Amino acid sequence: MLSKEFDMKDLGAAQKILGMEIQRDRTAGRIWISQAKYIQKVLEKFNMQEAKVVSTPLAAHFKLSGQQCPKFEEEQQVMEKVPYANALGCLMYAMVCTPPDIAQAISVVSSHMVNPGKQHWDAIKWILRYLKGSW
Repeated sequence: MLSKEFDMKDLGAAQKILGMEIQRDRTAGRIWISQAKYIQKVLEKFNMQEAKVVSTPLAAHFKLSGQQCPKFEEEQQVMEKVPYANALGCLMYAMVCTPPDIAQAISVVSSHMVNPGKQHWDAIKWILRYLKGSW
């Protein structure tokens, strides 16, 4: 045992790791991890807690392309105030840890991170709405 070699303190069964909640059912031999609290914090951060839930990570009507990127300085200045990279980072962390079903949607929106337009931001918000309903 490691406790014979090192000074240790037994904190009991793990309840949280890397921000994910751990639930165990020893009798059934099952373990679950959840990011529900993290997702809730992200929704609050981007004022999406009251948003309508959607059933898909990214709807077919989102045809995102470079054509939708801001072309004029005024549009770019407006989009500079949008926390696009911050929201994308939050979504990427969530995707890596638990819900892989958002991976393709994250890939699509991340390809426009350098110069995102309004439609790209709408797609980010759509993914947040999806996560709201999946947790």
